[in-house]
Amino acid sequence: MVKTPGTIRAIALFFHIAPALIISLSQVNCTGYTWGTAKPEHLSEVQTLCVAMVENKTQLPRAASLTTNSLVDAITRDGTYRVSSIDQADAHLLTTLQKIEYRQARSTREDTLRSEELEMEAHLNWSLVDAANPARVLASGKSRGLTRFFVDPNLQTARQSALVDAIKRATEGIVSRVSEGF
Repeated sequence: MVKTPGTIRAIALFFHIAPALIISLSQVNCTGYTWGTAKPEHLSEVQTLCVAMVENKTQLPRAASLTTNSLVDAITRDGTYRVSSIDQADAHLLTTLQKIEYRQARSTREDTLRSEELEMEAHLNWSLVDAANPARVLASGKSRGLTRFFVDPNLQTARQSALVDAIKRATEGIVSRVSEGF
């Protein structure tokens, strides 16, 4: 191959333009990304949360402590906010366990009134209030967690195990709404 001054200039130009072209094309997929959290705009000043003990309006004795622990775990796992004491918090998360519902998901073939699988739904109402001014509600909503479990000879143990899962799903919905806005 004969190297003329025109081909040498074209090769040199290619080696100068190629890196810039590769870098610019590799950055196209990152154009919408922004650094930082995906916090809702109205909660941008909130950094720390105080999780109050959940109010229990059901007849289940341990449900309030299970829900409070699940909320703290979900907030810690998410990492958007820090959990702190009441005197150092920017906002307070107030939650009420309204009700637990049971529905039949599947019945036996012989008897339609005899359940084989049940569905449990936990209903939570929550509000996030400003720590400096408790009358100012920053966000509020309702969340529900749904789970299914099989009916076995020890129904009480099956319900207690399902309660943990239903509450966990409901509290993850609360944390998702507070930290991401949806």
